[in-house]
Amino acid sequence: MTTTTTPQGAGAIRAHALRRTFGEVVAVAEVDLDIPAGAVFGLLGPDGAGKSTLIRMLATVLRPDSGTAEVFGHSVTAERDRVTPRIGYMSQRFSMYPDLSVAENLDFFATVRGVGRADRRTRARALLESMGLDEFTTRQAQFLSGGMKQKLMLATTLMHEPDLLLLDEPTTGVDPVSRREFWRILAGLHREGRTVLVATPYMDEAERCTQVAFLDRGRIQRSGSPDEIKAQVPGQLLEVSLPEPRAAMAILANVPGVTSVHLLGDVVRVLWDADGDAEAALTGALAATGRFGRVREVAPDMETVFAYLAEASGVAGAEQAS
Repeated sequence: MTTTTTPQGAGAIRAHALRRTFGEVVAVAEVDLDIPAGAVFGLLGPDGAGKSTLIRMLATVLRPDSGTAEVFGHSVTAERDRVTPRIGYMSQRFSMYPDLSVAENLDFFATVRGVGRADRRTRARALLESMGLDEFTTRQAQFLSGGMKQKLMLATTLMHEPDLLLLDEPTTGVDPVSRREFWRILAGLHREGRTVLVATPYMDEAERCTQVAFLDRGRIQRSGSPDEIKAQVPGQLLEVSLPEPRAAMAILANVPGVTSVHLLGDVVRVLWDADGDAEAALTGALAATGRFGRVREVAPDMETVFAYLAEASGVAGAEQAS
């Protein structure tokens, strides 16, 4: 890791009233963040919520319109030269040179970052081995699988040993096995004391974070640990298993006491927030239309939280617009 000094009491990331617009579009609106060193912070939200814009401002790629942001106590605008050596930024887009080999890409980006020749060799060997890429050092980047491309990008991001990783949906479009492997690597970095800010559309990945924030319309709607966020969802969660689950959703959504309905795989997730027997109410509504299924209560997870917050945010947005 880098040895740049950190002002006493500074966290990994502190932002206040951070704002960025593109014309009339407000991408990030008055965002406050306080991320301690060593955290794995998950940034959640629908497409267009402002996640990429927020990360790019913290990475010094975009300049905020207003507000302040600090990385390890140093301003991302006024002290950019103190910030960039300590961060590793991985964008959504594959940014390696396609006609260079795995080893050549690592060497090139490490050289740009000022890593000495001896360190380049040592770190490349260790990173490629830990990520399972040591057998592909001579393969051109364009011929790697999706999962290997993401691991190569992460390896190049780590070559200068940054203290903070800013990862913008690094596993989108990657197969489940490669996603698990990618998060195994992140877990190792977390144990080493690195700080990770990761935007993700996958709720199973959100469960792996120490803290999460739900961003929508450029604003943070909720933040806290995954358990704290899940505790904010009211009522009880039930799973309904039956044929034609999509058709059943419309029926269940109109049952008094049901506050949210969403599909998870081939089951219907129902959030119930009322007195009375939820199972009886749901099975009765389905039976009235000739449908029968199994209803069971389950513990809330981040998938439920995301669906609930997205729906609640949509209602709030509609009220503001009216």
